[in-house]
Amino acid sequence: MVKLRQYIPRLAAGAFILNSGLSKRGADEQSAQGYHGMAAGTYPFLSDVEPQDFTKALSTAEIALGAALVTPFVPTALVAPALGAFSAGLVGLYLRTPGMTQDDGVRPTPDGIGLAKDVFLLGIAGGLLADVLSRKK
Repeated sequence: MVKLRQYIPRLAAGAFILNSGLSKRGADEQSAQGYHGMAAGTYPFLSDVEPQDFTKALSTAEIALGAALVTPFVPTALVAPALGAFSAGLVGLYLRTPGMTQDDGVRPTPDGIGLAKDVFLLGIAGGLLADVLSRKK
């Protein structure tokens, strides 16, 4: 049973991620190249994936994760690590993409604000995971 204290942040994160995935579904070639280019620039192993295939996979992953987060009968112990892994990848994208951070490598530039918000998703994942782990006996 998902606790209310867990469901509120799950709902907020899940709705955001679900919307992101749905908005990428059916992306045009230019949009797909943009998503792929940014990801492949940070994670070179993605360079061999076709932009449309990458965008479809990203969209599907976001829809699946978002749906799992907003579905109350999916255990938090399952969705918290998934959200953590997903948001860690996004934070890595933010930290490693040139021009997203100021000279200190942490604080966002105006261009980096959109990616810097992913720190909140990582924080939600950490809080959910801490709650799950602290309740186990």
